[in-house]
Amino acid sequence: MRHLRTSVPVSARSPAPTAAGGGLLPAKELAVAWSLIVLIAVPAWILTVGQARDMGVGPGTMGMAIPLFLVLWVTMTAAMMLPSMAPVALTWVRGIGRRSSGWRRAGRTLEFVGGYLLVWTAFGLLAYAALALTGDLVDDHPAAGRWIGAVAFLLAGLYQLGPLKNVCLRHCRDPMSQLVRYAGFRQPARDLRVGVHHGTYCVGCCAGLMVVLVPLGMMNVAAMAGLAVVIFVEKLWSRGPLLARSVGVVLLVLAVLAPFQDWLLPGLQESSPSMDGM
Repeated sequence: MRHLRTSVPVSARSPAPTAAGGGLLPAKELAVAWSLIVLIAVPAWILTVGQARDMGVGPGTMGMAIPLFLVLWVTMTAAMMLPSMAPVALTWVRGIGRRSSGWRRAGRTLEFVGGYLLVWTAFGLLAYAALALTGDLVDDHPAAGRWIGAVAFLLAGLYQLGPLKNVCLRHCRDPMSQLVRYAGFRQPARDLRVGVHHGTYCVGCCAGLMVVLVPLGMMNVAAMAGLAVVIFVEKLWSRGPLLARSVGVVLLVLAVLAPFQDWLLPGLQESSPSMDGM
């Protein structure tokens, strides 16, 4: 027994980060799965970039009604989050394929994806309220934009360094233990609950970073691309937690600079043309 204890490999005792999770799927299936992700993510980015070009960067919701905002928000979410949440999603969907077929398989897969997007849609409603509030404040008091930006960077930085971020990031970086946990979920709506559960942790992992879209602009393509890279690397790189803390420190520095550097606040400057007609 003593020999068995000492011969257990380190990886069995310490969950590997998602970056090492290629073993969750056979190499051939992994290649096919990532190809499908690219086929979904690329059109989502194309739609997001195209819409951003038409809208420009401005404060608040830029006159968008809630339905249009949520459509753009979900599209942006798919573009930014899909690669980083792929390991858990792909393996769970593969399990669905093993136990179901035909319409049942399609229905369960849609249930899982729907649960994930449901959480991000709910977060989108909070984002809409925050953007509407800050947009109104900037319209009424343009100078307030500097302090709104400073507060946004400060909150984002503190969140990156806080315990909730660490808990959620650990969840997202340990796909195997989450899949084992999800296997214990029971009906009804098992796949929907898995999607909601994983989506909640994903929102918790990325919420601080998404806050910086208030000062940088909700449709700022460069900001979205940068955040997508940070989110991807945080979850998949072996030193992802260190990156998360480093980004938190950088955001705190930006909070100090924001009141004096207008170039840090493109999303809190003069409004772009209204989109009320959309």
